[in-house]
Amino acid sequence: MPAEPDGLPSGAIASETAPGGEPGYARVVVDSRLPQLDRLFEYRVPPGMTGVEPGVRVRVPLRGDRMTAGWVVETADARAWEGEVADVEKVVSPVPVLQPEVWALARAVADRAAGGAADVLRVAIPGRQARVEKQWLARERSPLPALPALAESEAVLPRLVEDRRRVAIECAGGVAEVVDLSDAIDSGATNRTAWVGRWAIALAAIARQAVERGEQAIMVVPDHRDQRQLRIALSAAIGSERVVELDARQKNPERYRGFLRCIDGDPVAIIGPRSAVYAPAANLGLLAIWEDGDPLLSEPLAPWVHARDAALVRQSQSGCALVLAGHARSSDAERLVELGFLEHERLGAHRVRVLPSALTDDSRRVPAVAFRAAKEALATQPVLVQVARPGHAPGLRCGDCGVRARCTSCAGPLGRSARGAVPSCRLCGRLAAAWRCQSCHGTTLTEVGRGSTRIAEELGRAFPGVPVMVADGEHERLTVDAKPRLVVATRGAEPIADGGYGAVLLLDGDALLSREGLRVAEEAVRQWATARALAADGATVVLTGAGGTTVTAITGDTTVPFAKAELAERRSLRFPPAVRTASVVGHPDAVAEAIEVLGVLEHLDVLGPVPAPADVVKGSREGELERAIARFAYADGARVAGIARGRVLAAAARPRKPGAPPRLRIRLDDPEPFDGL
Repeated sequence: MPAEPDGLPSGAIASETAPGGEPGYARVVVDSRLPQLDRLFEYRVPPGMTGVEPGVRVRVPLRGDRMTAGWVVETADARAWEGEVADVEKVVSPVPVLQPEVWALARAVADRAAGGAADVLRVAIPGRQARVEKQWLARERSPLPALPALAESEAVLPRLVEDRRRVAIECAGGVAEVVDLSDAIDSGATNRTAWVGRWAIALAAIARQAVERGEQAIMVVPDHRDQRQLRIALSAAIGSERVVELDARQKNPERYRGFLRCIDGDPVAIIGPRSAVYAPAANLGLLAIWEDGDPLLSEPLAPWVHARDAALVRQSQSGCALVLAGHARSSDAERLVELGFLEHERLGAHRVRVLPSALTDDSRRVPAVAFRAAKEALATQPVLVQVARPGHAPGLRCGDCGVRARCTSCAGPLGRSARGAVPSCRLCGRLAAAWRCQSCHGTTLTEVGRGSTRIAEELGRAFPGVPVMVADGEHERLTVDAKPRLVVATRGAEPIADGGYGAVLLLDGDALLSREGLRVAEEAVRQWATARALAADGATVVLTGAGGTTVTAITGDTTVPFAKAELAERRSLRFPPAVRTASVVGHPDAVAEAIEVLGVLEHLDVLGPVPAPADVVKGSREGELERAIARFAYADGARVAGIARGRVLAAAARPRKPGAPPRLRIRLDDPEPFDGL
C-alpha cells in the first residue's frame, strides 16, 4: 500500500537525491477527487526505473492492483514511512509538467478553499499529448527575435513591473488601430491592421515591461473575445513569437504545445481564460486580470476558486507585480484598494456623451432620444444596440390563463429562438411542439418580452434600408467594419467596430436591474461600461430604463464612487465581499455537526439552515438536503477552511449508496446563495 509521509512539507517540490543517482523513493499527489486522498503518498522507485523526477507524471498503485495517475512532488533517497511501501508502476512521461511554483500555488489555493490540490492541478495541467511531447523534447532552442521598437509615448505606468506594484486600474474606453502581427488575419490578407480596445494596448505595454526584464507575464481574461484583442495588442508590443495562448477552445495538441512553451521559461506573455492563472511561470514578473468582476472568471469546478483569488495567492508567493483592470471597478477590487493592498490608477480618456432615458411606455423599445442618436450616427457610422436577451421571444405564457409556459422535462422556461420557431426550453433545449398548459390544458402560447432577433426585426422596420446584424450566442461576430449598420447584440457578445460605434443604445436597463441577486447592479454597470467603451470618441450613448446610482456610474467619468457605495452597503449588511462565506450543504445531521464545530469561532455567524434547492448537489432530491451559510472575517479564513475540510473528510468516511449525493459539501465563497437576494 502507498504510505503517507509524516510531517513532510507539502507546499514545495524538492529532490533529496544525491547528484547522479536515481532516487529511492517518490512522494506523489494522486489524481483523485476523493477528499481522503488529498495528501502525498510515498512510493518506492524500483531498481532500474529511471526518469522519476519531481514534476513528472506517473502511474502508481492505490489499492491492491488498482492503478491511478499522479504527479511526483518530491524524491528522496531515504524513506519517511516505516510501513510497507508500494512501487511506482510506470513513468508516463519524462516531462516535468508539475512545476514547483504551480504545485505551491495549487496546494495553497486548495487549502484556502477547503478543497483538494488534485482538483486544482486538473484545471492547471492539460492532458498529455505524446506527439507534442516528443517534438518538445527533441527541440533545438533558438533565441527569440528582438522586441519591436516602442516609442516613449507608448509607455504605460513605467516601472510598474520593476517596482512590483499592486494596482487596480480603471481603463477608459475607446478603440484604436494597431498593426496586427498575430495569426488573427490570414497570411494572404493585405490589410495588416486591426481595431482593439485601448485597454488591450495598455495592458500589452505593461506586459512588455516584464518581457524586457527577461520575465514572464500572465494575462487572464474572461473569454475568447477579450483574448483575441489582447493577443493582437501583445503581438504589436512584443512580437507574436513571445505570445503564448492557453485556451480550452484550442485543439488539444495546440494547447499542450503552448503549455510546454511556458515550461521553457522564455520571457513571454501568457494569455488565456481563468485557468491561465495556473500557467507555469518560474520567473513571473507580472500577473494581470482583465475585468475581475466578470462571472466567467469564477471556476465552476471544485474547489470553485475565482481567478482573482488564485492571482492574489500567486502574487503573495512570487512577489510579482499585480494588476486588476477593467472599465468598471469591482467591489472586490475596491475592497483591496481601501485596505491599501492595491493602488488606484486611471488610464486614458474617452469622450462620449451619455444620455439616460426613462421608459414612459413599456411597449416602446427605442425612446425618441435614442432614435435620434441612432439616426444621426447611421449617416456615417455603425450603431450598437445592446439588449438583455437572445432569441425572438425569451418567454412564453399560456394564452388562456397567463401561466408561464415551462418545460415538461426540467421545468425550465420556454421561449422561441426565431419567429414561428417551435418553442424550446431555455435550460435544457428540449423542443415543446405539443405543449399543453399544466393549469388549464390550453394549447395557445403568447410571447413575453423581446429578444435580440425580434428587436432586430423591429429596428429593421424603423430604419428601412439600413442593414441590421445580430450578435448573440447563436450568431457570433467578433468585428464589424465601419459601414453604417445596426448591430443588435446581447450583453458580452458585442463586436468591435472599426473606428468605434457612432452611437451606443443600451436598451433593457429595467430588465437588467429587475433581476434578483446581490451583484445585479454591479454587473449591470460593468456590462454597460463595456458597451460604452466600444463607442467612438464623441459618440452618443443612450441608457434606457435605468435610474439611481447605476445611471450616475455610467454618465460620470469614473465608476469608483459606485464601487465604494456598493462595498459600504455590503459591509453594513455583512455580505460579500465585505466578509467571506461558507456554503454548508448536506444531510441535516451533517450540516448541524459542521455548524456546531464552526461555531467555536467568535466572529462567525450562520444563516439557516434551510431546505436546499434540489439541484444544488448532483443527485439530490427536493427536501433531502439542507443548506446553511456561515459568514466570517477574512482573518479567520484559514481556520474556517481547516475545520471545513475536516468535516468533509469525516463525512466522506461514512458509507453512502452508489449515486447518492455526498453527505456534506462545503464551498467557500459560493456566490449562488446570493443570486436570489
